Amino acid sequence: MTDRPLDILIDECVLGLAEDDDIARLEAMAASDPVIAARLDFARQKFAPLDQTADDMALPDGFWDRVDAQLNGQSDVDTPDATAGTDVIDLRAVRAQAARWRVSALGGIAAALVMAVVLAWSFVLPQEQAVVAVLLNDRGEAIALVEGMPDNTTRVTLLETQNVPQDQVMQVWTKPEDDGPPVSLGLLDTGRSRTLTIDGLPSPNAQQLYEITSEPAGGSPTNLPTGPILGKGFAKEPLI
Repeated sequence: MTDRPLDILIDECVLGLAEDDDIARLEAMAASDPVIAARLDFARQKFAPLDQTADDMALPDGFWDRVDAQLNGQSDVDTPDATAGTDVIDLRAVRAQAARWRVSALGGIAAALVMAVVLAWSFVLPQEQAVVAVLLNDRGEAIALVEGMPDNTTRVTLLETQNVPQDQVMQVWTKPEDDGPPVSLGLLDTGRSRTLTIDGLPSPNAQQLYEITSEPAGGSPTNLPTGPILGKGFAKEPLI
């Protein structure tokens, strides 16, 4: 088990590059902390498109045997015994050393791959969040992750399917000022995660309230929340 920043640990676990102890530790943390659970779910959704870019392919037959042979310095034919009068080579020690080289080499390859994936993927990700909020329902379950950007672009990632009647729609709200009215950020009219953009609001701040309500088709007729609250939460600034 290793200690490293939580965001790196989450990415490694999602990409399948973390140790079993680290995966178990992260799953235990997610089970008791809805914020971590939401971040883990978002990471899974973030990297999911990588699995869709290529078909699964099996390694060629005998691949690892050939790797072992190369690392052990073996050829296709067995190496003859050492010449008389010279020390006999301890093949077990040689192979043990070669095995360590293989683990080290594969570890380096894995580290390079995850670095390449994260760096390349960062080019297609949106800008850094100004604030992040996990919206909880009345049972304390995380139903959405909201990420507010400095330009008031808001990315809403749904974590649970909401049973909204066919004649209603989910509407996202925020309160830029504690003593001000709620402001609509837009509709989730497809019932799916989406990115919303609105002009004229100040940059999001920590402790800003976000919530999702169920409203009539087309949105609230009063431009204020009228339906039941599906989830709400206060924003926090992410650690960088």
